[in-house]
Amino acid sequence: MNPLLIGFIIYFGLTVVVGFIAVRRNKSMDSYLLADRKLGPWVAAFSERASGESAWLLIGLPGVAFVSGLSAFWITIGCVSGIAFSWFAVARRLRIDTEKFNSLTLADYFETRHNDTSNLLRIISTLIILFFFTLYVAAQFLAAGKVLNMFLGISPLMGMAIGAVLILFYTAAGGLYAVAWTDLVQGIIMLFTLAVLPLAVISELGGFGEMSNRLAAIGPSMVAVAPGDSNWSAIAGIAGSLGIGLGYIGQPHLVLRFMAISSGNDVSKGRIIAITWAVIAFIGAVLIGLAGVAFYGPDILGAGNPVPDQEQLMPYIAQQFMPEWLAVIMICGAIAAMMSTADSQLLSGASCISEDIYRKLFKIDASQSRLLLISRLATLAIGVAAFLLAWRADQMVYSLVLYAWAGLGAAFGPPLLLSLWWRRTSRAGVLAGLIAGTISVLIWYNVPVLKNSLYELIPGFMISMLSVVIFSIAIPNKSDREVM
Repeated sequence: MNPLLIGFIIYFGLTVVVGFIAVRRNKSMDSYLLADRKLGPWVAAFSERASGESAWLLIGLPGVAFVSGLSAFWITIGCVSGIAFSWFAVARRLRIDTEKFNSLTLADYFETRHNDTSNLLRIISTLIILFFFTLYVAAQFLAAGKVLNMFLGISPLMGMAIGAVLILFYTAAGGLYAVAWTDLVQGIIMLFTLAVLPLAVISELGGFGEMSNRLAAIGPSMVAVAPGDSNWSAIAGIAGSLGIGLGYIGQPHLVLRFMAISSGNDVSKGRIIAITWAVIAFIGAVLIGLAGVAFYGPDILGAGNPVPDQEQLMPYIAQQFMPEWLAVIMICGAIAAMMSTADSQLLSGASCISEDIYRKLFKIDASQSRLLLISRLATLAIGVAAFLLAWRADQMVYSLVLYAWAGLGAAFGPPLLLSLWWRRTSRAGVLAGLIAGTISVLIWYNVPVLKNSLYELIPGFMISMLSVVIFSIAIPNKSDREVM
């Protein structure tokens, strides 16, 4: 039997066990969605990092580094900076405030914090989350199809189906308890893969010096500090790479971990763990791509070649350089990266339907058992929609993730940041920021001349921020609940 298949079956079995154990702990929506706000700093930090860095980190980013060279390190700088800022500026305040307002979701927080009796903040937030999360989860299923296609010899569609069924089972059954504890294991596997695999290839090359020499021999673009062939393209490329970090502030599935950590005091421990994880993981992901192109050369890619596309590079290198049993662990790490993000987004999307729509708008006195049932059905519904989208998708995992990332980051980042830190933030300002950020990203992404000039998150974030400030000043809300 294929060793990868054996490893995958074992991994599948472990997640099933976690799901069954966790389901017994879910007696209420607070336990299902926020694990009773009892996640310790290690679990919360690893869960936040594993959820934040989806399959794009192990599959997408090495592929980007393979084709773009050293300039991919700007992505590392942008992302690590964004992660650090989110843990310092958002985590502690959000944990304290959401407990004070008894908020279970980000939409719930906005509505309660700004005393919104119209339900508009809740409805708009929910629609934005469901739209972009469906795209995001589709990207994770797409990644599962690519990995399992290469190493099990099954069709990409079958690979997507296997990944989808596994994730949907333990997420629907176990809620955040299951998601967080599986994320801890997945985060460890991801970090191990990203730390060990590039060092193995670089060692085979003869060290960092030899890798640099080979990159320079391939072409000047491989060792160029800035991407692009003109001043503007270099500036836009660097800005876009750094701008990815802006998105961390507004990702609902990540801030959920801040809301669930055991106490505000544990945030300081969690941030050290999370930032350390990020530094090692992002540097490792870029080094995999650089070491891969230095060792094999760019001609390894393409139809009929060993690596059909750049996003299958990491699993291929693992198989070539690692002992079979270790390669199995690392390839499962790529699958774990996909799972750790998809499960969190499915859970957040389900909470939008059960908590923000069903209970808050239609049946305020719904029983906990009914709400848990609605959450589980919603998880399955979002998963099916994402699977169908992935089936028809013709985009790379990296580009699909960046689009969804931009939409969520621009829509939620500025309203959340200002709600936490600026007392004058009003209901009208938050609503304007949500709408302006979303529309800006949608327009920018779908107009080629704009899309090719600058990553859509940057203008979307700026427009959203300005909208929150302008509308908060123009339409203040004296009944807003101030953040103390």
